[in-house]
Amino acid sequence: MSLDGVATRVGPEAVVVTAERELIVLSSAVVGGGLARARAVLNVHVPKNFACADAEGTVAAVALRLGVPAPWVGLLTGASTERAEIATAAADDVRALVVATVGLSNRSAAGLSARAAWLPATINTIAVVDADPEPSALVNLVATLTEVKTDVLRAAGVHCDDGRAATGTSSDAIVVAATGRGTRCRYGGPVTDVGWAAASAARGALEAAVRRWLAEHAR
Repeated sequence: MSLDGVATRVGPEAVVVTAERELIVLSSAVVGGGLARARAVLNVHVPKNFACADAEGTVAAVALRLGVPAPWVGLLTGASTERAEIATAAADDVRALVVATVGLSNRSAAGLSARAAWLPATINTIAVVDADPEPSALVNLVATLTEVKTDVLRAAGVHCDDGRAATGTSSDAIVVAATGRGTRCRYGGPVTDVGWAAASAARGALEAAVRRWLAEHAR
């Protein structure tokens, strides 16, 4: 299953999600974050020690090389973008697509782990829903997908170095985008159509990506 008018490209330089028409986007992206409109979302691979001093320039250079249409929202990751996992799901007439990249080298427990300098994000989740959510529903979707991420890590037995259960990494980022088509959605919680579809797709992509990382880094 795919979303009409939305294309996904995965490679060693970046993950690129491109739409024929502007998407409504809410994100924690380092470039273009917040509430915005965008034709594309880029998740750009950078070295793990990347200083991020010119994040906007880095994303723009990759967008130019890959022919990505503006406006865009940009993420940075030290994880391998060619190992991104893609999943889709549907609930009634709402469809969702999620692309996730995962690196678990800097696992953390929110509210417990010590503060640290910002690094390129290691769990990046990009979700596109074929729906028309209100801004508050987009916020609801961010919360719903964060719940999924934490539950996937718990189920996989991922722990911090001090033994605490990891809730994520210290630099996770999330993008929730909507096509604006269909019935207006007031809520985006896990039992709504849009929330269920997005959560189901996110679970599929994140489970596969976490499983892959753990297998590749097994001691």
